[in-house]
Amino acid sequence: MSSTDAFRTTRLPTGGIGARLRRSGGLLPVPRLIACALGVLALALIAAVFGSAIAPQSPTKVNLLEVAVPPSAQHWFGTDQLGRDVFSRAIVGTRSAIVGPILISLGAMLIGNLLGAVAGYRGGRVDSLIMRWVDLMSSLPPLLVAIVVAGVLAGGYWLAVGLLIALTAPYDTRVVRGAMLEQRARPYVEAARISGVPERRIIFRHVWPNVIPYALANAFLNFAFSIVALASLSFLGLGVDPGTPDWGRMLAEGKDLLFENPMASLGPGIFIVAVAASMNVFGDWLAELFADRGRAR
Repeated sequence: MSSTDAFRTTRLPTGGIGARLRRSGGLLPVPRLIACALGVLALALIAAVFGSAIAPQSPTKVNLLEVAVPPSAQHWFGTDQLGRDVFSRAIVGTRSAIVGPILISLGAMLIGNLLGAVAGYRGGRVDSLIMRWVDLMSSLPPLLVAIVVAGVLAGGYWLAVGLLIALTAPYDTRVVRGAMLEQRARPYVEAARISGVPERRIIFRHVWPNVIPYALANAFLNFAFSIVALASLSFLGLGVDPGTPDWGRMLAEGKDLLFENPMASLGPGIFIVAVAASMNVFGDWLAELFADRGRAR
C-alpha cells in the first residue's frame, strides 16, 4: 500500500480526535486544540485574501547583494537564491496554496454528493455502475496518476486542480453513498414514498440535508490531502510557473540553500504542515461531532 493510500484509508476518524486525546491523556483539551486549528486557518485565510498588502516586502524584488541571507530582523525567514524575502513570498504564496485545495474540495464534494446520493438511494444497476467507477478510481494512487497525467500534458496549476478534483471525487461518492444507505431505511423516507413524493424531491429535499454534514466533514479532510498533493505537484514543476510565490514551488527553489538558509525551504514547509494539520484536526472534530449526534438520534 502506498503512502497516499494509507493516508486515504486512515484519514476518516474511527474514535474521533477527542476520544483519542482522552485515551492518551493528551495535554490539550479538544476545545483548545480546535481553537488553535481555527486560529491557524483564520490566519491562512487572511494571508490568502490580503497577502500582497500585509507582506512586509515585495515578494518579487530581486537583490543580488543579499543572496541566501539567514533569518534576521529585516528578513524573518531570510532570503532565497535571488535575494527575495522568503517570508513575504510565503505570505503571498498562501493564495495559490489554499485556493486550489478549496476548489478541489468543493468540486469533489459537488460530484461526490450528486453521484453518491443517486447511488445510495436508487441502488440496483445505477448503484453498481457508479460503485464500479468508484472502485476503479480508488484502486489508483491519486498523486501518482496526477503526476503522470500532468507530466504528459506539460502541467499547469489549473490542470493540477482539475486532475485532483476528478481523483478525489470517488472518495466523496463513497462517503455520501454510505450515509444515504443508512438514511434510506428510515421511516420518514418510507412515509415520503407512500405519500407519492417524487424520487428527486425525496433525495435532495428530504434525505440529502441529513447527509450533507458528513460530506462537509469529509471536505475538510479532502482539503488537507489536496494542499499536500498540490504542493507536491508544484515542487515537481507541474503546478505553478517558476518564480511564482507558492509554497510547493518555494520548497523546490530553496532545497539547494539548506546549508546557507534552511528557512528558504523550512518556512513554506512549516506553513504547509500547519495548515494541512489544522484542517485535518478540524475535519476530524466535525466528523466526530456529527457521528455523536447521529448516535444520539
